[in-house]
Amino acid sequence: MVAGIMSAGVLTGAAGLGVGISSAAGTSAVAARTISLSETGHLHRTSSSGLKLNEQGSASGTIKGTIYIHLNVVSPNRVTAEVNIYPSGGSLTGSGSANYSVNGGTASFSGKLSIKRGTGSYAHAHGSGLNFSGTIRRLSGAVTVRLSGSMST
Repeated sequence: MVAGIMSAGVLTGAAGLGVGISSAAGTSAVAARTISLSETGHLHRTSSSGLKLNEQGSASGTIKGTIYIHLNVVSPNRVTAEVNIYPSGGSLTGSGSANYSVNGGTASFSGKLSIKRGTGSYAHAHGSGLNFSGTIRRLSGAVTVRLSGSMST
């Protein structure tokens, strides 16, 4: 009986530390990790077609790497976005939509984005309701984008 209680205590302690536990069937459990994101990207236009803009640049903050954004102006006051970030060790893919407004030569957007999938060390990444905002310099095509919120891996 004492051995059974000790085994249960060891397993509970290992699970609480986020250590993978294997059964005879070969399955394992690993605790999810939450990452608090605070990213800024500075991008330049790589191509455009009508109201679709393709941007590339660098992301800095919690996760550093190359970032690609495909913006699609779907109405005079709405934009959708597909975002791909390539940090060291993997990738993250997300999508979102935002309110969109134009003031002279600058357009701005603000809305929500969800992380849908990842690869490599971000293979199980997901998150929803992340804050997504930015500005577009309409003449040059330069974009500054900000992303904040929490995601799980």
